[in-house]
Amino acid sequence: MSETLQTADVATSDADLLDRTATAVRAAGAALRERFGDVVNYETRDELMHALAVNDNTALDILRPRLTSLRPEASWVEDELDGGALPPGEWWVVDPAEGNVNHLHALPEWAVTATLVRENQPVLTVVHLPLTGETYTALTGAGAHLDGRPLHVSQTADLGLSIVATSQARPDEDEKVVRRVGSSITAMLFDALVVRTAVPATLHLTNVAAGRIDAFWQFAGARADLLPGALLVTEAGGRISDAEGRPWTPQSDSFLAAAPGVRAEAVATLSR
Repeated sequence: MSETLQTADVATSDADLLDRTATAVRAAGAALRERFGDVVNYETRDELMHALAVNDNTALDILRPRLTSLRPEASWVEDELDGGALPPGEWWVVDPAEGNVNHLHALPEWAVTATLVRENQPVLTVVHLPLTGETYTALTGAGAHLDGRPLHVSQTADLGLSIVATSQARPDEDEKVVRRVGSSITAMLFDALVVRTAVPATLHLTNVAAGRIDAFWQFAGARADLLPGALLVTEAGGRISDAEGRPWTPQSDSFLAAAPGVRAEAVATLSR
């Protein structure tokens, strides 16, 4: 078989896999939607962690067997908060309740995500928002879509006219990172039109891919936070780098996703 035919077969296979992955992610989202409504009260960190784990396990009980059956040879990233490069081969990087703390507080900003990584490159991703029913998908080389409609990043070419966003550092984050987050927000408040700060990162990145906001940045962060959105933004015509404009990898200590027209200005602001 020629190399061209082999490439076509892989693309067809991955496209089918994307559809099946989306079905699994929607099923997990439906289970979490049934649990959504009242604020979940907790008085200690242990109680908070238990409530988060119950949501995670509700989705994982659906996602793990379904995704494993789709790609039995793929390994599974056990800790959604891990960062850095993955070993060779295929890996499922899943966030069963992205924005889990929002779910517990009866806030609508949460999602279910699943990304297949092959040799440390995201191949396909699904981000499902159960409360709206929206499903964002991306396949390497085939574009990014919202419920089947193509996504395109913003055409904005002036950071001063841009809406930008970042995500809060984790509660146990290193002090240096927390201070870097704070100083970057201050810098963007001077240079951008509007600065949004909230969790989770993935939902900001879906907005970049859809052209609703013009740039998103983050310091540190986990694979499951960034890989789905990185593929969505790239396939929607955006640019991914670290905050200083260098190529981004899961080992990088910062992340920037931007529309091409504002990327250079965003790098300049974040590099001050």
